[in-house]
Amino acid sequence: MPERTIEDRLREEYFDLLPEIRRVVWQLEAEIRFLTLPILHRLQAHEQLVVKSRVKDCESALKTIARDADKKKEDRRSEGRKFDPERSSEYSVLTLPDLAGVRVLVFPNSRLIEVDTALRARLENWESKPVKDDDGEVLAPKYHGYCEGASSKIRGEYQIVPMLLGLFWEVEHSAMYKFRAVANSKEMRGRRADVQKALASFEAGIESFIRSKS
Repeated sequence: MPERTIEDRLREEYFDLLPEIRRVVWQLEAEIRFLTLPILHRLQAHEQLVVKSRVKDCESALKTIARDADKKKEDRRSEGRKFDPERSSEYSVLTLPDLAGVRVLVFPNSRLIEVDTALRARLENWESKPVKDDDGEVLAPKYHGYCEGASSKIRGEYQIVPMLLGLFWEVEHSAMYKFRAVANSKEMRGRRADVQKALASFEAGIESFIRSKS
């Protein structure tokens, strides 16, 4: 009989936890929709607020754990392995802070602070881990924490993202982060930065134009 691998154990752990992960997603999404409802009712015709949720899939979770493990390796002789068999007990799906995720897309960007303030009033104990670009500039607020009543083990994550940037990320994630050679490419990181700056400039231009005409 083939020896049970670390990947096998992590997959079993993931699917044992999956119902609980789903509960966290449902509760977090429901809370965010409720807390942002007053803002939604105040939106003008050109403004948007969209709430999206997702459960991190099993293979993506394993890849993230392997990537994080690879970063922590001290023994250069073990380089190239996904997991160190001598540290098997250290690997767990529960180390991931984003098994259950919600993303709030807002347009224009001026609504972002309003949404952030509304959510922080209810989720004030969640840890802030903002998304930053390669230069360290904050692109979007991001938080990790536990949903009271849903789970004491599964951490949730929510982000508040300018809509144009968030839609770009949906395409970029598949194109860059699922292919390491592309993600590590200095040229492609530069092009990504150019796109992000262009989207921010476009959005700022729209806001400025609308304010001048109102």
